[in-house]
Amino acid sequence: MSSHNSHSKVAVFSLAMVLYTWCRASSALHPVVLIPGAGGNQLEARLTGTYKPSSLLCNRWYPLNKDPDGWFRIWFDPSVLLRPFTKCFSERMKIYYDPHLDDYHNAPGVETRVPSFGSTDSLLYLDPNLKYITSYMESLVRSLEEIGYVSGQNLFGAPYDFRYGLAAKGHPCNVGSEFLDNLKTLIESASDSNGGKPVILVSHSLGGLFALHLLDRAPASWRHRVKHLISLSAPWGGSVEEMLTFASGTTLGVPLVDPLLVREEQRSSSSNLWLMPSPAVFDGARPIVVTPNASYSSTDVARFLRDIQFPQGVCPYETRILPLVERLPPPPGVPITCVVGTGVQTAETLFYGEGGWDERPEVAYGDGDGTVNMVSLLALQTAWGGVENQSVKVIEIAGVSHTDVLKDEGALDAIIAQVSSINSEISADLIHLF
Repeated sequence: MSSHNSHSKVAVFSLAMVLYTWCRASSALHPVVLIPGAGGNQLEARLTGTYKPSSLLCNRWYPLNKDPDGWFRIWFDPSVLLRPFTKCFSERMKIYYDPHLDDYHNAPGVETRVPSFGSTDSLLYLDPNLKYITSYMESLVRSLEEIGYVSGQNLFGAPYDFRYGLAAKGHPCNVGSEFLDNLKTLIESASDSNGGKPVILVSHSLGGLFALHLLDRAPASWRHRVKHLISLSAPWGGSVEEMLTFASGTTLGVPLVDPLLVREEQRSSSSNLWLMPSPAVFDGARPIVVTPNASYSSTDVARFLRDIQFPQGVCPYETRILPLVERLPPPPGVPITCVVGTGVQTAETLFYGEGGWDERPEVAYGDGDGTVNMVSLLALQTAWGGVENQSVKVIEIAGVSHTDVLKDEGALDAIIAQVSSINSEISADLIHLF
């Protein structure tokens, strides 16, 4: 290497370090808003006089630990691990589609609320009494604090009721639309309180879909409020795993829980319906679910819902969800970085036998992050790669699963490097020189 090139690299590296040090000052940082995935924040509930329990065990006395106004944490509550209380949890978490209102609502007699909107508090741990086993975004928040971020000052959280998704335009969606409104207001407030600097959105899983649709539905003149979207493990086109959820239920990694006991509640969730494999991303000619008598692809979701004996899901899927997912939103013009895990066995085809939907299927695996298939993780790059005025970058982290992207040291390093790069205006290509 020539002496001139060596000196040039040293000079650029020195400049990069100066800018990095400058960016550590919290006043120089773009504010960050964290948007969790499904199940990624605490949720509280209160039972009213119209609540009708299915058993004495599920009566209004349970749980004992409530605040003076009757509110208690319904997610996450460790009693869900105990079979008798799993049913109580399921019936209280279930939501219902009203075809006359064309919208969803809570179970009768159950009120819910999202604690600490705007704060990172409810994103750190799903149960603050069980921090070690219910840690969610705690590692990410601590990593951001190490480079100068301060919660409540330039670091904010946007928790939401993750049971409710969005609907196609023209359909009412009170809970999901309210969240988008609140998220939009939070972004504006975060920007205004930080000298007008545009916001970096960091989303996980389902949170990426909400962020993308916020940008799609906001006026183009408003999008300058968002500097960059960093999505972690975003299921842009849904996931084969959702077919398993609807057919047979899933424990979401919670031990001791019988998936059949929570299947009805999981089927009721409009956000789960939103995450069914999209025909815009998954090949409609390739079967995803195979039984002795039928097969189903991404274009057969309505028939699949009927055949698993969930006909009440057909109307909202065909009218509210399918028009939302049959094509990706247009490019928003906001730079997007997708951080994805790869090389983790991910369900690609489900084979059901004579035992039917209540039995666990045989699974053929493909590439992904263990939850979301690669074709979905890379959907934005596939659709928008090379599109003018739309930057889409993908950072692949080998061997990192869907949720470990929030905790794995290599993944956290990549996320923090991306945030630092955005703050310092140093391109990733320049950083890679070193």
